[in-house]
Amino acid sequence: MWAFQSPKTTLLPSNATFLPRPSLKPPICSITLNPTASTADNNKLIQSLCKQGNLTQALELLSLEPNPAQHTYELLILSCTHQNSLLDAQRVHRHLLENGFDQDPFLATKLINMYSFFDSIDNARKVFDKTRNRTIYVYNALFRALSLAGHGEEVLNMYRRMNSIGIPSDRFTYTYVLKACVASECFVSLLNKGREIHAHILRHGYDGYVHIMTTLVDMYAKFGCVSNASCVFNQMPVKNVVSWSAMIACYAKNGKAFEALELFRELMLETQDLCPNSVTMVSVLQACAALAALEQGRLIHGYILRKGLDSILPVISALVTMYARCGKLELGQRVFDQMDKRDVVSWNSLISSYGVHGFGKKAIGIFEEMTYNGVEPSPISFVSVLGACSHAGLVDEGKMLFSSMHVAHGICPSVEHYACMVDLLGRANRLEEAAKIIENMRIEPGPKVWGSLLGSCRIHCNVELAERASIRLFDLEPTNAGNYVLLADIYAEAGMWDGVKRVKKLLEARGLQKVPGRSWIEVKRKIYSFVSVDEVNPRMEQLHALLVKLSMELKEEGYVPQTKVVLYDLKAAEKERIVLGHSEKLAVAFGLINSSKGEVIRITKSLRLCEDCHSFTKFISKFANKEILVRDVNRFHHFRDGVCSCGDYW
Repeated sequence: MWAFQSPKTTLLPSNATFLPRPSLKPPICSITLNPTASTADNNKLIQSLCKQGNLTQALELLSLEPNPAQHTYELLILSCTHQNSLLDAQRVHRHLLENGFDQDPFLATKLINMYSFFDSIDNARKVFDKTRNRTIYVYNALFRALSLAGHGEEVLNMYRRMNSIGIPSDRFTYTYVLKACVASECFVSLLNKGREIHAHILRHGYDGYVHIMTTLVDMYAKFGCVSNASCVFNQMPVKNVVSWSAMIACYAKNGKAFEALELFRELMLETQDLCPNSVTMVSVLQACAALAALEQGRLIHGYILRKGLDSILPVISALVTMYARCGKLELGQRVFDQMDKRDVVSWNSLISSYGVHGFGKKAIGIFEEMTYNGVEPSPISFVSVLGACSHAGLVDEGKMLFSSMHVAHGICPSVEHYACMVDLLGRANRLEEAAKIIENMRIEPGPKVWGSLLGSCRIHCNVELAERASIRLFDLEPTNAGNYVLLADIYAEAGMWDGVKRVKKLLEARGLQKVPGRSWIEVKRKIYSFVSVDEVNPRMEQLHALLVKLSMELKEEGYVPQTKVVLYDLKAAEKERIVLGHSEKLAVAFGLINSSKGEVIRITKSLRLCEDCHSFTKFISKFANKEILVRDVNRFHHFRDGVCSCGDYW
């Protein structure tokens, strides 16, 4: 115990000299091993220093101890990760080898985990390769390390070799190898591997473990196999909050937002003992955003506040996005302004929010404010700001931002960034320049890039480039009916009906069907869904009658139906009847019937808004004196008094 007496105040003569004041710091204690103490006592001393976080002294004493114990090395390895010191970790590893512990499978497991923590995968592999007695725990450690590092295919190859030599898997093995299936790019071969592992799990009776089955749900979700994920979830004998969250996320991220909200409702009503966590709430907010379900989103926001989840950054970032995508950009901004801390995800949410509303210059301003505040942009930051430039037609600004990625921020452009640039140039009708970017890419363009080019060709009816893009897309995504439909649209607009027929025959030969457009509208906290139809549905009789009446009245105001979107060589009247059945018009009619005066109609559409629906809604907003918000697959359209916020640039 150190005790200090308060000094008394004294008067000193004018000629007094001051001596250096003695230090009040306690002397640094030097700990040495007692040569007469037992090895067990010395090991306990080193272990105690590790637990206290005193790694430096523990390592000094380690060099003097002739017989370190296994537990001593275990704590030293753990302490190196706590202190985030790779150099000390390598020192412990060398000492461990010199003392004959190189073939200890328990310590090999700890070493692999340690090197995984430091992202030193090569060293983790070396430990595994030099360990002769490879237990299932050693395999699991390397499986985990490789999966975290994105080497999924390597894990699956190693798993196959492990099975061939007869080492049985345990419950952790299945979790790691399932994660390996989605650790790399989503190749079909990896999905097939995942199905094989699923069969292994069932054969060996591991389908009762909740964490394994939850990982299976995640695996199927990543590959877009929603029905498989749902089947696994429904057959789980026991579900925890992680299981429910995984299935809700599966729906939310695979275009099944309605189902995500229904499942969340089921969780709240049927499982009083389970409390949704922050991960659950992020997925639910994403579902509300996807459907523009503002009232549902408000209820979720209230729940978040009651449960104290409003301090968790991913939840608040999702709230910003939800309000913006429900058309309440000002509320999203307010949530952002009230945040105590902001990370790059929070900034990205705000940038993309302004982007989808068409405020490109504002999005760029927020991006610059983010970098000014010392937050380094992520690859997603550039996807968000380049997308904002695309929606606003800011070509020069987008090109400058794209070039700054590598020069100013050291980020190599990915396929997503190139797709944004192709979209930016293509929308601005600089299609040859967009094609040149694809030709000069240092990486394989992939379906996203070619899809951006095809979409731009659809806007500007460029048949030649559309055919070039389609050839590549039909090879890369042979079962994506949307690509065939886009090409057929372009042929139809160009009056090339033979081309339309060829594409239709190709669709039929490959057993594909055009996916009908779907629109959603929220009325009195309930979500209604509408599907585009070519024939009158008796249940929609009231809506169709209203649309026919409105169409006739709008024609007197100058509305001209844009029937070029119809892929059939039919008479004008028949084409008009078909476009009146588009899902967005049905949702608008439903909103007109069921909304009160002054209430905004909010609609979400699964596809790009067609030219006729866009024109029709502009006329309706003025004729019915209604404010209508429509969010299509690309951006927001804010219709008011006969004008759209996109300026007819979408």
